[in-house]
Amino acid sequence: MHTSTTAQFIQTRTQSPSPNITRQSILNNPGFGKYYSDHMVAIDWDMHQGWHDQRVTPYAPLTLDPASLVLHYAQAVFEGLKAYRHPDGSIWTFRPEVNAQRFIHSAERLGLPELPIGLFIQSLKELVQLDHEWVPSTPESSLYLRPFMMANESFLGVRGADKVAYYVIGSPAGPYFASGVTPVPIWVSTQRTRAARGGTGYAKCAGNYAGSLAPLNEARRNGCPQVLFLDSERAEFLEELGGMNIFIVQKNGTLVTPALSDSILPGVTRASVIELARSAGHPVEERPISINEVRDGLASGQVTEMFACGTAALIFPISVLKSELFSYGNDGQVAGPITLSLRQQ
Repeated sequence: MHTSTTAQFIQTRTQSPSPNITRQSILNNPGFGKYYSDHMVAIDWDMHQGWHDQRVTPYAPLTLDPASLVLHYAQAVFEGLKAYRHPDGSIWTFRPEVNAQRFIHSAERLGLPELPIGLFIQSLKELVQLDHEWVPSTPESSLYLRPFMMANESFLGVRGADKVAYYVIGSPAGPYFASGVTPVPIWVSTQRTRAARGGTGYAKCAGNYAGSLAPLNEARRNGCPQVLFLDSERAEFLEELGGMNIFIVQKNGTLVTPALSDSILPGVTRASVIELARSAGHPVEERPISINEVRDGLASGQVTEMFACGTAALIFPISVLKSELFSYGNDGQVAGPITLSLRQQ
């Protein structure tokens, strides 16, 4: 991770680091989002000083006034990316500058201040350097990094906050789904949508995910680990999953994914899949995809694979798209060759 910023971070090491045996036990089976490294990054912002008081501190609960704006108006954005340990022991994050730029776009949409790209990347580096022992080395594992920004001014008027806090925490992560790379069924929400034109769908903000949770509960009641949302205007075109983008693969090797809009998050993994696919000679189309096109393509054999992608889950194959009205696909237990090839790359 390279950075040109010269910000100075004050480092306060924890007086009670996790014992080696405890940490190693966690790293052997971290799950996802259940455990946290020993430290965290914090930076403050206000109207008068801008970004200031950069620090790395022991991981600890936050203290918020009950009137903090974030608790009432959800003025909060976040990112997610991973630090990987390579065979030579070095640690690399995956395309952090893309996350940094998206963080700026999300903040702008939520009326939050812009965090400079250099400061964003340096904040990651500060945490990873101090908590490097929390980066696992087993296959399919990483240190998941969660930068987030929230309004913490105590004020109940409806306006953008004059006081903001930025944090980074780290969580060792194994495979997102316990089933590994086995194809999974996906529930299609036909009654509720994730985002609308002109809204916050392209921003990675807390409210988007809150709105996806009731449909996700419905998906799980129907045996599906994730939910796919359709467009808000016609409930006809695929948009994205609760936290992932979707691709279909045609029998001629062409990948098709919904075109980006202000209701679809521009996934970092999505962009990477497109680049990898094109470099391997697979045409990629970014365009509207109707649920009827998927149905007909699966029936005729024109659609041979489906998969979703995102930072947490990387790439996972989809077996069936189903709702209370339909079920399209098959219950095959083997991922398609293009899906597997892209995932390996």
